[in-house]
Amino acid sequence: MVTQTRNTRNELRSGWRQEITKAQWLVLTGTMLGWGLDGFAGSLYTLVLGPAMTELLPHSGIEVSPAAIGLYGGLTVALFLGGWALGGIVFGVLADYLGRTRILAIGILTYAVFTAAAAFADTWWQLGILRFIAGLGSGVEAPVGAALIAESWKNRYRARAGGVMMSGYAAGFFVAAIVFALAGGLGWRFMMFLAVIPAILVWFIRRFVKEPPESAEAIRARRERKREGRALAHDDFVLKRLFRKPLLRPTLVCTAIATGALIAFWSVTTWYPQIIRQMGAAEDWAPDLIASRVALASILFNAGGIVGYAAWGFIADKIGRRPTFLITFGVAAVAIAFLFPFQRDFTTYMIVMPVLGFALFGSLSGAFIYSPEVFPTSVRASAIAFCNSVGRFITAAGPLVAGVIAASAFGGDLGIATAVISAIGLIGLVGVAFARETNGRALPTDESLAASTGKA
Repeated sequence: MVTQTRNTRNELRSGWRQEITKAQWLVLTGTMLGWGLDGFAGSLYTLVLGPAMTELLPHSGIEVSPAAIGLYGGLTVALFLGGWALGGIVFGVLADYLGRTRILAIGILTYAVFTAAAAFADTWWQLGILRFIAGLGSGVEAPVGAALIAESWKNRYRARAGGVMMSGYAAGFFVAAIVFALAGGLGWRFMMFLAVIPAILVWFIRRFVKEPPESAEAIRARRERKREGRALAHDDFVLKRLFRKPLLRPTLVCTAIATGALIAFWSVTTWYPQIIRQMGAAEDWAPDLIASRVALASILFNAGGIVGYAAWGFIADKIGRRPTFLITFGVAAVAIAFLFPFQRDFTTYMIVMPVLGFALFGSLSGAFIYSPEVFPTSVRASAIAFCNSVGRFITAAGPLVAGVIAASAFGGDLGIATAVISAIGLIGLVGVAFARETNGRALPTDESLAASTGKA
């Protein structure tokens, strides 16, 4: 009996080693590194946003002030998110027609090169244009990476692999915070130039990350049917299909969830470094102390984010997707309402930031784990990209509006403005209320959808 029990335990321990293939590990590694380096580049910008605006605004004929930094800094972030949204849709569609890995490599190269090019900007609007172009490439990684993970990890570890992949973004933020703490004194231009590092990953992806057989076959079959003149209903243009049954409901649900998560996330991550800088200026901290405390806040926030990103899939496998969304959205709402509308001391920020990071990053992770589970192969990358890009188009105004209302309505108080804009993120709970539970279900296919609707 004891021997039998021991053997059972050994089987459970070795189960994941037997089920997960080398190809799956390579897909996870490539997508996680790509998403992580994307986060690294994005976090570097938010960390140096204040110093960059302080240098560039006078060259643009604009007087430096907290309100001006909020307005023009928010505008550059809005341009980046707008580019991210547009690029996500365009490249997401291309990924469904041309293949996941090829488009992923193009996107990574685009955001790496143009983020690094921002180091040579002379005015805020030049910086804004370069951030927009970088955003076009940055919008590729998450939707295409999520589709790759879902289609490659078709066993019971799919959601967990998705969470681990998404944790790369928070890890990138975490690494950026450490790099900023160590090398921030070298200036914002040096920090931005470091963003060229992700370009190296393109070689790895093109060499080792293979197209999933499922998506490769879907692309081949679509081309063959079109060539032979026997197109089916699911051969219609991918974006058109999202607005009719049976895909309309998941499109609306996933868009609401992504929009809620993104609004809260970008409002907080854009402005908490500047909020801490304002705190330091009000309390006469030395410049070096301000920089080190901004870095420390970022490290703690992203440490919590790594856990939130990675843990979402594990929790969702235990209790379901919808309850896990309720937990992360709820914790984020409470943490934001507690921290930002009030004059909190730095110690309070250090306690709350990891909790806030866990919840905000966790909600984003859930959006990219859940979306692939409700769309079929032929439209999956486009659908994930569209739902999140709509959220990003809406979110693009968040940092800008926060900067504007801070200057006009709250006397430059970015904390209150951030809390007000983040509250719009509660729209994510509306999406969760109408979401179908997908825990334990196989990925949908065009054939299963056709059978359910009676259409071929």
